[in-house]
Amino acid sequence: MASGIGWYLIGPMIAIGLVCLLGAIFWRMGLDGTLIHEDGGDRCADGLAIFGEPDDYGLLCPVAVTDDPDVADDIRRLLGDAGIRATRAVDRDGRTAVLVFAEEAEVARRLVGGSAAL
Repeated sequence: MASGIGWYLIGPMIAIGLVCLLGAIFWRMGLDGTLIHEDGGDRCADGLAIFGEPDDYGLLCPVAVTDDPDVADDIRRLLGDAGIRATRAVDRDGRTAVLVFAEEAEVARRLVGGSAAL
């Protein structure tokens, strides 16, 4: 009866061994450092790191960039009065970008270009 107990341990030992082997392979491949920038900084320290580039806003395009958040709000209101949905985002350097959808970007740029807010 004592000789049959060893067979119950073989399955869990094989599973533990495979998990350790896969962990070592992934660690050796370098997947442990995917959250670290080339400069040594943490990628997630800047906030939600969805996009590869810091100026990539997905479906939105910047139509105006300003240092003053009040000016960005004025531009956003101007675009809203024209029926263009707009939002704003703050860059790492503190500048505020007014963002619209790509299909409305050209009209929004023309509207903002003649704005007294700038």
